[in-house]
Amino acid sequence: MRLSFLVLLFLVLKTSLAHGQSKIPNTVIAFGSCAQQTKPQPILQQIADIKPDFFIYLGDNIYGDTYEVDELKTKYEKLISKPEFQALKQSTKILATWDDHDYGWNDVGRHYPLKKESKEIFLHYFDEPQDSKRRSRDGIYTSYMYDYQGNKLQIILLDTRTFRDNLRPYKGELSENEAYFYTLDYSPYTNGDSTLLGADQWKWLEMELAKPADVRIIASSTQFAIEYNGYESWANFPNEQQRMLKTIQKSGANGVVFISGDVHYAEISKIQLKNSYPIYDFTSSGITSTWHFATPNKNRIEGPVMENHYGKITIDWNKKDPTLTMETIDVTGNQRFEFTIPISQLRR
Repeated sequence: MRLSFLVLLFLVLKTSLAHGQSKIPNTVIAFGSCAQQTKPQPILQQIADIKPDFFIYLGDNIYGDTYEVDELKTKYEKLISKPEFQALKQSTKILATWDDHDYGWNDVGRHYPLKKESKEIFLHYFDEPQDSKRRSRDGIYTSYMYDYQGNKLQIILLDTRTFRDNLRPYKGELSENEAYFYTLDYSPYTNGDSTLLGADQWKWLEMELAKPADVRIIASSTQFAIEYNGYESWANFPNEQQRMLKTIQKSGANGVVFISGDVHYAEISKIQLKNSYPIYDFTSSGITSTWHFATPNKNRIEGPVMENHYGKITIDWNKKDPTLTMETIDVTGNQRFEFTIPISQLRR
């Protein structure tokens, strides 16, 4: 009788423990870009109020646009002195990469003369630890790994500025009809010698993708999965875009989802691959900045949202088939679109 009681007690405790372990809090990641430091940023207070696990700055976190170090510092001071930024800082963990305007100048790449000084300023204002590898190597790329009762989330922040070659100016390759619908700033490189990430960052990324993870959020300041539209994006470096897709496939990395900024509107783009899972690119770019039109994008599956907004990703680990939900929330707090993917569909 005593033995039966002990066996029953063991089974009850085991079931209770298993049930308790299954209740994992949802992981919430907010993100955004394109924030003019001279303007109020009520979006940041909205994000602070929901207390996400992370907020990721995707670049143009300020509009520096300068060749003067002191001016760059002054503009960062305007950001961090905002009450809404301080509220955000108190409510969540802030992760950050940069784009052109906070790196130095519009559309600039590796030839920006103050990139070392700009890096030190960036790391200082985003409270990078003194022993961080970001301080000891070129560029600001980095990664983070988080474990939720055996479910692993990897966040990869790319640096699309420090090593990037100059963009290729548009030279009239589009027909008159095509040119009407597209911007005319840049056109894609036609050779394989150009680089966006640089050799060292590529080598590092290959090692990161080899690490086991269930979900991988790859943050790129510029859009990854859109079609060519003449603006700055990975489509201007088709060799690098294809290399990324092949690297993901070759590594066997599951759960890859890109997030991006830069364009002053929100959308989700999708690249459907053969013999692999689709690659989604969730763009959120409008903390204070907006744009008057969205360029053509045959890969767009949600959006565009042209008003000020932020992006939100929610990972529900508790479902039998865990899910990743992407939402765009506008400045009034309204959800503008929602798109959910079972994580099982992000596996080969």
